[in-house]
Amino acid sequence: MRIRVVSSREEIFTLNPNERIVHMAFRPSNKDVFGLIETCPKIEVIQLPKSYMATVSGSIKMFLQMQRIQLLEGDVWGHRKDINEYYTISSSVIEKIKEMKNEGITGEEIEKKVSRESKLNPAMVGYILAKETTV
Repeated sequence: MRIRVVSSREEIFTLNPNERIVHMAFRPSNKDVFGLIETCPKIEVIQLPKSYMATVSGSIKMFLQMQRIQLLEGDVWGHRKDINEYYTISSSVIEKIKEMKNEGITGEEIEKKVSRESKLNPAMVGYILAKETTV
């Protein structure tokens, strides 16, 4: 699973329209969020660092909810944009989530354990859990 890392406003309009998960590494305005949704109509998740989440307007949060787009808090630890524009969640992490789900471990416990081991935000682990186990 890959997360597209966007580090500037200008980059939004150069994105592949098929992007589903985007991490915005800058403080987006309402216009930036609308531009992202327009550029990537298949988007499912927008991830923002914790410090930027507090500045997202209530109207944008409501709009994203109506569009069924999840707004998640989180970081892409150790990612270097100059090397790769995508942050990759390893298949071993996804397999571990599936295994734990099959063992009957609760979603909350899976989120805690996997986020602690992989440095993924619990909300992103929850998204993967919901996405990968419904297929």
